[in-house]
Amino acid sequence: MGQRKCDDCSDRCSDSIDADYIIDNEDIIFSWSGTLMVDVWCGGKCGLNQHLFKVTPLKNYPRWFVYYWTNRHLKKFKLIAKDKAVTMGHIRRGDLENAEVAIPTNLNMLEINARINPLFQSIIDRRLEITKLENIRDALLPKLMSGELTINEI
Repeated sequence: MGQRKCDDCSDRCSDSIDADYIIDNEDIIFSWSGTLMVDVWCGGKCGLNQHLFKVTPLKNYPRWFVYYWTNRHLKKFKLIAKDKAVTMGHIRRGDLENAEVAIPTNLNMLEINARINPLFQSIIDRRLEITKLENIRDALLPKLMSGELTINEI
């Protein structure tokens, strides 16, 4: 999750894994064990391992709201995990359930969402574009370096 993509060094999973463990672009991913972190996945379709889970917002709550509140609690979650760490720190479901969230009124949520959602989506769109550009670079660079392709041929 930290490298924000799957590559040739990533573990492989079966094509027939349960749909709950398949993620794709724009899903919110939370690492609850080891290096605690939350991110919006922009690395394409892949499967989760036992240390990650997909955070699916309820239909009444926008993705940015869930992402930012989860991110806000990370510092506390990291302290909890550090206190429990023997080999690898982690948090439990109860730690998540005890995390408090301030929920605005419906009217306020609509007003906030009108401002925040376009910005949040813009961040995701740019990260997806970066991923595409990195893939193009990674495909072309070895061919350019080996002389298989030249700039004039592109």
